[in-house]
Amino acid sequence: MTTFERYLSLWVALAMVAGIAIGSAFPALVNLVASAEVARVNLVVAVLIWAMVYPMMIGVDPGSLKDVAKQPKGLMITLAVNWLIKPFSMAALGVLFFEVVFADLIAPEDAQQYIAGLILLGAAPCTAMVFVWSHLTRGDESYTLLQVSVNDVVMVFAFAPIVAFLLGVTDIAVPWETLVLSVILFVALPLAAGLWTRARLGSDDRIDAFRDRVKPWSILGLIATVVILFGLQGQVILDRPLVIALIAVPILIQSYGIFALAYAAAFVLRVPHRIAAPCALIGTSNFFELAVAVAISLFGLNSGAALATVVGVLVEVPVMLSLVAFANRTRARFD
Repeated sequence: MTTFERYLSLWVALAMVAGIAIGSAFPALVNLVASAEVARVNLVVAVLIWAMVYPMMIGVDPGSLKDVAKQPKGLMITLAVNWLIKPFSMAALGVLFFEVVFADLIAPEDAQQYIAGLILLGAAPCTAMVFVWSHLTRGDESYTLLQVSVNDVVMVFAFAPIVAFLLGVTDIAVPWETLVLSVILFVALPLAAGLWTRARLGSDDRIDAFRDRVKPWSILGLIATVVILFGLQGQVILDRPLVIALIAVPILIQSYGIFALAYAAAFVLRVPHRIAAPCALIGTSNFFELAVAVAISLFGLNSGAALATVVGVLVEVPVMLSLVAFANRTRARFD
């Protein structure tokens, strides 16, 4: 990782502070950005989300799908955790904490928004940062790419139905047309653009060089989105700073719990560590770019759902680095 990537948590935290400051000093500017919408999709944020997602999609290699037969257990664990367990456990934790444990601290309408944001996080498995976690654990890069590629294909078809089902179960109105539009805009089209770019570039060396050139835009897009979100949420945060800590609690429990489940399953099934570590980390990490985008599209820039997804961004990097350290310390047990 570059120095800039290594301190991503710091830059996100600074972006949060900057957003609150800008929102307090220039509310008209932030409201102008918030008003630039078409079909409930904010145009400014849509551009930033594309800047985040497109470089990641270039790394998706459909040719890697044929390698699944060589080591199917790791992929089976990833798919089971990501699509059969993680979305539902995140929804359950959200309901538990915001409707029971924190019920006296959070207004019911705010609680529903935070639950919705957590559901969006839980239903979006990691697409890009997992390559960093895989590298830090000496993971099999080709197999990591395979798992990400399969997850992205599944996500195109499964994300919207799962989110709609869970939001419906928690009694949150689901505008289906906006949800489907968000998946098309922020998953299907960037994936198609990434595949087209790979085909145009041809060789792996040219693809890697191009990704290196566009990669900084991904992080800059994330930081700019955080600034906008916290610009709109600034007054809420200043009035109720405890809400950030409350949102982080179920995210932390979910992250460590999902990692423990996937890592233990890989150990029991005798999956090699170079596959087991990335396998568990993919399930733990989130495609927060998609979660942020859909939260904004469904509930608005200044919604509690959008705030919850951004808290997920802040929590994720230090949590994942701690899990990378644990995976490295336990490598010998797998070998």
